[in-house]
Amino acid sequence: MTPQAFIDQIIPHKNPVKTGFGIAPVNIALSKYWGKRDVALNLPTNSSLSISLPGLGTQTHLTWLPTLGQDAISLNGQRLSSEHKFAKRLSAFLDFFRPNLAGHFQVITHNSVPTAAGLASSASGYAALVLALNDAFEWQLSLQQLSLLARLGSGSASRSLFPGFARWHKGKQDNGMDSYAEALPESWPEFCVGLLEIDIQEKPLGSTAGMQKTVETCEIYQAWPEKAEKDVNIIQKAIQNKDLTTLGETAENNALTMHATMISTWPPILYWQAESVAAMHQIWALRNQGHSVYFTMDAGPNLKLLFLETEKPALLQAFPNLKVIQPFKVI
Repeated sequence: MTPQAFIDQIIPHKNPVKTGFGIAPVNIALSKYWGKRDVALNLPTNSSLSISLPGLGTQTHLTWLPTLGQDAISLNGQRLSSEHKFAKRLSAFLDFFRPNLAGHFQVITHNSVPTAAGLASSASGYAALVLALNDAFEWQLSLQQLSLLARLGSGSASRSLFPGFARWHKGKQDNGMDSYAEALPESWPEFCVGLLEIDIQEKPLGSTAGMQKTVETCEIYQAWPEKAEKDVNIIQKAIQNKDLTTLGETAENNALTMHATMISTWPPILYWQAESVAAMHQIWALRNQGHSVYFTMDAGPNLKLLFLETEKPALLQAFPNLKVIQPFKVI
């Protein structure tokens, strides 16, 4: 099935009636997605589970203009050329929803996290874009349907439509209709995520290209999908039991295993920097001293620390620039 045929089964029409708005948070995968069983439909080789970070993400305004012209795309207040990588990718996604070829979209988007730096900006970006499309076209789609659409823009975006914990089901159907994310019901007010920024510059190799190179050339990759599927279930049960030790150990091992497949890719893919490794050693030293703290890493050099509120003072002392978020705590 083509992406266009997939989308046409979901959306009722292509007649925008107003300017649309969408806002979505970034999400941090506790059990990672790495590898696709269908590239065109963005179908993953394994399920994944994430935590969304309120207050960090993307806001997007979208308008359809019937006048002839190229899409007008602005990111963080800067108008992008049509040849800019971000603009080209966004316009290619919008091609699926154009009422005709005579007009163009105006998109004004703002990321509160660095773009393409391994901090999940594409996840929040495409989730916000799909919400803006739903608003502008007045489709009134369900969250499940929106998750299916967001997945086509960025796999991880399927999870950014939900607050708190969310699980993205890998699905089994070839048409991709059973590969969507849904919210988990658990709340955990003491649970903290600490953002440790090592380098916020755009990474040299994007996640999509990286994961496909891993699938194609990494000999140890075949063990990843089974392990990742097992890890999802362990982490989900740990969330239900509010068991930080099991969640943290599994999430950290899952992230390191994913990066092991990248390092074993040829040519090797290594997103880590020297400061990333130094931070890992510091976290392991803190654990040896009795502190319950763990980390996870996406396709980038930045670490995300996982811990409970009681550890916050010690971790802020160890990492003065740590940005601490409590996803379930009402301020």
